[in-house]
Amino acid sequence: MSKRNKLQKFSELLTFPNVFENFSYREPVLTGVDGEPIDLRGHWNERHFGQSRPITLELACGGGEYTLGLARMYPNRHFIGVDIKGARIWKGARKALAENLPNAAFLRTRIELIRHFFGPGEVAEIWITFPDPFLNSPNRRLTAPLFLEEYIKVLQAGGLIHLKTDDPTLYEYTLEVLATRTDFQLEYHDHDIYAKPLPMPELDLKTTYEHMHLEEGRRIKYVRFRALQPQ
Repeated sequence: MSKRNKLQKFSELLTFPNVFENFSYREPVLTGVDGEPIDLRGHWNERHFGQSRPITLELACGGGEYTLGLARMYPNRHFIGVDIKGARIWKGARKALAENLPNAAFLRTRIELIRHFFGPGEVAEIWITFPDPFLNSPNRRLTAPLFLEEYIKVLQAGGLIHLKTDDPTLYEYTLEVLATRTDFQLEYHDHDIYAKPLPMPELDLKTTYEHMHLEEGRRIKYVRFRALQPQ
């Protein structure tokens, strides 16, 4: 993608009513339309969506394929895709507007900052779909302890986290991490979800990366675990 195209997309993001952005690690302030500061922490339902419904995050959402798919599947729930890449956010947000999906929104920020933008217990579920496995940097994996500490600060008691991946290292690593935690409970895992009937309809949603992995003959893995303690 050319620099000009990226700059055009970044400019368009400022006009999207379903996109909120943060650019400073040291000053975690959200901006909305036209770059105006907005405080949504603890108030996403009332100040953005306009009604109180369960909120689900898709972390490292890319183009927001799962965010959009879930929003279509569950119109009575709210979904927010989170990613730091503006060009990817633009793609999903633009499609949500074109399809008139008022229950889908996007947050452009670093995932480790989510506690600054969501209040305690404000999030009901988190989806992590085909993240970078960071084979040489375990601490950067989205199921590493440092990230789990952030998730539990915003999840409601009993809130779910879903991991969908093709990578066996990330899958096994996640199970190993969960075995050491007392604040999360492993609920379900499967190293080859399509070898049998799916346990839930959400797993039938497929991202572009998943289609590529399936064409390469890779097995798709899934882990579901639950937050036990509100923070």
